[in-house]
Amino acid sequence: MLFWILVAVLTAVVAAVLLYPLLRGAKAAENIRAGEAAVYRDQLRELDRDLNGGLITPEEADYARAEIGRRLIAVSAGGPEEPPKLARHHRFTEAFVLLALPLLGLCLYLTTGRPDLPSQPLEARLENPGNDMAVLIAKAERHLVEKPDDGKGWDVLAPIYLRTMRVNDAQLAYRNAIRLLGPSPARLDGLAETLMAVSDGVVTEETRQVLEQSLTLEPDNPRARFYIALSMEQAGRPDEARQAFEALAKQSPADAPWLPLVNEHIARNGGEAAQPAAPGGPTSEDVAAAENMSAGDRQQMIRGMVESLDAKLSADPNNFEGWVRLVRSYAVLNDKDRAAGALKRGLAAFPPPGEQGRQLLALARELGISTEEATQ
Repeated sequence: MLFWILVAVLTAVVAAVLLYPLLRGAKAAENIRAGEAAVYRDQLRELDRDLNGGLITPEEADYARAEIGRRLIAVSAGGPEEPPKLARHHRFTEAFVLLALPLLGLCLYLTTGRPDLPSQPLEARLENPGNDMAVLIAKAERHLVEKPDDGKGWDVLAPIYLRTMRVNDAQLAYRNAIRLLGPSPARLDGLAETLMAVSDGVVTEETRQVLEQSLTLEPDNPRARFYIALSMEQAGRPDEARQAFEALAKQSPADAPWLPLVNEHIARNGGEAAQPAAPGGPTSEDVAAAENMSAGDRQQMIRGMVESLDAKLSADPNNFEGWVRLVRSYAVLNDKDRAAGALKRGLAAFPPPGEQGRQLLALARELGISTEEATQ
């Protein structure tokens, strides 16, 4: 309580210091005008003395008297009524702003802040960081300064660095984790992504070697296979790149989130994008019919199945797996607007605070679907 009393007193003192020149400005202006008027009256009397003494001619005296009279009228009370009013209005506006801003800030803090919480030094916040990412990173960094050979610490910190775009720190963390814990597909893929970030998305020779090492540990690793195919595309080998992307598309599940991007690269290298399978699993008759269809007819059949699933979920929204399949299906079909709409309807049935709602939001982020409108 004492702290807030001191803050209020200091705020009042600062406001008074800032307001004082504004409030005394009108009187100061009046004093200046009165002084100027007195000077002009003295000049008129001096002019009469010069005329009586023969120092100036009557014509010169008339001209000088007219000029001094004009200036005297300009600073007298009869002429300048409007400017003081404007200046006074301006000062009241400034005074209002100076008073309103602290009051508004205090009201906002009292309504949205937590003045009841005690202040915590850094040590206390490090002990209980909660969900504060900055404090979590600081805690992990302090731990690794004390124990630099803790491989698990580097393993945890590396992906956090990568997500927060601290690329150089992420690269160092991945290298330390690999050195201390040994290579794994996740660590090698993370290191490759940091190397690509440093080289502005280019798959360098060093990056390719890291990816090939990852494939020796996990031959079906889709992330490493994608980047290897991308390196062929960047090297100007479109045929090899297309074949690598087509092999990845053939290996990938129908609802794989990376499949639209793979199809885009297949088309970019002169191939035909792979057609995703319909959600919910087509029947054997559907598969047989699809084999004899053209690409356009097959795509139309898939859309029909997706729309059928959409209609079923509209009638019975309490089907969590159905919403997952529907959001994935629209994303695979590259229909982001309908995917976002399906996400919003799914979250209406399974709100974000619940576990299933959080899974839907995580799926949307994984698929690159905006979650802003869905959570409003």
